[in-house]
Amino acid sequence: MEMTSLKRGCLVVEDNDGEAPAEETKKQRISLDCCLTKGQDGLGNENLPSSENEPGLPDTVSAGKGKKNSDGQLEEEEEEDGLSEEDTEEEEPESFADMMKHGLTELDVGITKFVSSHQGFSGILKERYSDFIVHEIGKDGRISHLDDLSVPVDEEDPSEDVFTVLTAEEKQQLEELQLFKNKETSVAIEVIEDTKEKRTIIHQAIKSLFPGLETKTEDRDGRKYIVAYHAAGKKALAKVRTAADPRKHSWPKSRGSYCHFVLYKENKDTMDAINVLSKYLRVKPNIFSYMGTKDKRAITVQEIAVLKISAQRLAHLNKCLMNFKLGNFSYQKNPLKLGELQGNHFTVVLRNITGTDGQVQQAMNSLKDIGFINYYGMQRFGTTAVPTYQVGRAILQNSWTEVMDLILKPRSGAEKGYLVKCREEWAKTKDPAAALRKLPVKRCVEGQLLRGLSKYGMKNIVSAFGIIPRNNRLMYIHSYQSYVWNNMVSKRIEDYGLQPVPGDLVLKGATATYIEEEDVNNYSIHDVVMPLPGFDVIYPKHKISEAYREMLTADNLDIDNMRHKIRDYSLSGAYRKIIIRPQNVSWEVVAYDDPKIPLFNTDVDNLEGKPPPVFASEGKYRALKMDFSLPPSTYATMAIREVLKMDTSIKNQTQLNTTWLR
Repeated sequence: MEMTSLKRGCLVVEDNDGEAPAEETKKQRISLDCCLTKGQDGLGNENLPSSENEPGLPDTVSAGKGKKNSDGQLEEEEEEDGLSEEDTEEEEPESFADMMKHGLTELDVGITKFVSSHQGFSGILKERYSDFIVHEIGKDGRISHLDDLSVPVDEEDPSEDVFTVLTAEEKQQLEELQLFKNKETSVAIEVIEDTKEKRTIIHQAIKSLFPGLETKTEDRDGRKYIVAYHAAGKKALAKVRTAADPRKHSWPKSRGSYCHFVLYKENKDTMDAINVLSKYLRVKPNIFSYMGTKDKRAITVQEIAVLKISAQRLAHLNKCLMNFKLGNFSYQKNPLKLGELQGNHFTVVLRNITGTDGQVQQAMNSLKDIGFINYYGMQRFGTTAVPTYQVGRAILQNSWTEVMDLILKPRSGAEKGYLVKCREEWAKTKDPAAALRKLPVKRCVEGQLLRGLSKYGMKNIVSAFGIIPRNNRLMYIHSYQSYVWNNMVSKRIEDYGLQPVPGDLVLKGATATYIEEEDVNNYSIHDVVMPLPGFDVIYPKHKISEAYREMLTADNLDIDNMRHKIRDYSLSGAYRKIIIRPQNVSWEVVAYDDPKIPLFNTDVDNLEGKPPPVFASEGKYRALKMDFSLPPSTYATMAIREVLKMDTSIKNQTQLNTTWLR
């Protein structure tokens, strides 16, 4: 039989997890800065080339690329630090498929049930990130599109010449002056072809491009110079660079303080993108705000707001950035808040499908009418032999030596060469400083923990672990909650099927209440929620309640006492719908011959006036193109799993791909 599969590219897909969804009320406070529970990869990595791999070929070398490893480690940061060839070669003693034998399958994390009765079929969700497009749905219900690159006309804006009037060398000198990187107290720029207009443009250029610098005009030996200097030394710079007071001197009072814009990006996650923008604009990343993080391995379109940076400056970035486009600019009074979005709209292509038209029809109608089980997707649990939920469980058990061992011990599976060496050193010597020396990059979770152990000693693992950013620490315990939830939902569906039963939970506003015998007919399975374990939730009033208790007891946890002596690790719990019915579902099966040809237009294609692709009635291959909208905190992979009825784990996909390639 011909084996095709969802490619690994699908595994890191949008799962707006943690974006305060409407139905997941009482959600624990978790800031989206971390993005790690989401299959999103790390911060940093300003200028990695984007690669569209050969269609259908698994990305055999960069085993963890674009995904968190099981410790939520910021994997891509490491790439930025440029390893020697030696290092990279050593990473791959075995093939990716062999390495992934140690990875997780859906079964390992409780994903076992389907809701539909159709026969599954196979298809490839390409490694080509252009087969996966995500458009944010704003709080007003509108889908974000990049369709206007014009800059709002503003009397206050300096002329376009401010971007070109300074040479690269002058910009370099001014940046060093701005950041106190040189001994100079000022930089003088000679005005060639002196006119008042020319001088004005240079003044404007320096002040708008290098916040914190003041300028004055000086005559020296009959020549005119513009001299840039710090307004009042370091204190003034500190004030100017704070989020509350950037560039106060130049922002028109009549204009809203925030420039909102639509960001179109390819193959970069949201935090990465913001780091790149802030680097080019020479500002701190914290002046940007957004409603939710979008995934890396995709083309995504979302709204961003930035404090006191003009649309003119932002639009100028379109000339110098690859894989980004900024547009739809407007000035507004307020920033954006995490969780304000209504969800995301997905356009996904599954290529080389084997299903008959009838099978596809049945699968898609089922997705539209019934939906899919709202499991936490595989990217919630990490990609290596130590799943994140195991670390979470050890934290909740207060077993700190185990937490340390799970994060640092050698493990089989896909990992970078220097991490392998660091783990070996740790196993051999238990010397944090020696293990740390094996890491060229210290910002990964392993590096942070080792730094903590060097600082606080092996007797104080709690403080050492505390060095890891809070969101990354919480990711582990949220992963454990998700693991319990997936298992319990599978059991609930196994025992009671797809209809509400007395004792199930539904939400009335933010409060969970029981379905009573006489009310059963007033509800559908789409109303039923189940709790993520915590001290502030109630459990169903049927045998699944006992199943929760048994599962936690087996893990040496007390379901009646989910408060932890360290407040950060106390779990309040939350409720999550068990079945999600996607909105705006549409699909078509198309024929094509060339696997490299995109099967739909992006916003940028439309802006450039590219005609949409024309499909032949016959072709070598068939593809299923599907569109659907999902609420926040749901996983598109789980919707795709329901259509194909295939295991979405990297382990399974890689093995299928390898078979298919042979």
